[in-house]
Amino acid sequence: MLFLTAYISKPCHGIVNLCGCPGFSPYFCGFIHSIMAAIAYFSEQIPFRFPNKRRVSAWIRSAVASEGCVLEQLNIVFCSDEYLLQMNREYLLHDYFTDIITFNQSDSSQGIEGDIFISIDRIRENAAIYSVPFLHELHRVIIHGVLHLAGYTDDTDEKRREMREKEGFYLALLDLAVNEKL
Repeated sequence: MLFLTAYISKPCHGIVNLCGCPGFSPYFCGFIHSIMAAIAYFSEQIPFRFPNKRRVSAWIRSAVASEGCVLEQLNIVFCSDEYLLQMNREYLLHDYFTDIITFNQSDSSQGIEGDIFISIDRIRENAAIYSVPFLHELHRVIIHGVLHLAGYTDDTDEKRREMREKEGFYLALLDLAVNEKL
């Protein structure tokens, strides 16, 4: 942290960044905001403990940076099917179960600020249906929500394919990081 403090004290040519930080290069400002940005994990109406929060948070930060975005605030809420169904009905007027609902709270096109709600019941069921480990499916859904916050949509076949390719790319990076730790 001493290095960052020394570096921060040297402004860059009076630049004012989109976030309002005076004096730092936009790249450095984005870097500082990304490492300081909060990623919070919550559980609503279910007992669920999310493993490897630090590793997954670092992975999310890396994906956000790779997409050219700045992470501001991200809340990931694990919940039940019933909880997410109620949200789906109330906020999206959909009357069906889903694995994820993402709410974008950002005012900027490059900022990532939002809430991702994930049904653990749906993740378990989908993992069994597709014969993948539970954590693989959970990570896929998390990055799916992050990609939505980065501006990707999945409302056409082509866009769904693009999303799946991005999900696969970022999942492979997470798998590499996990395997390097072994």
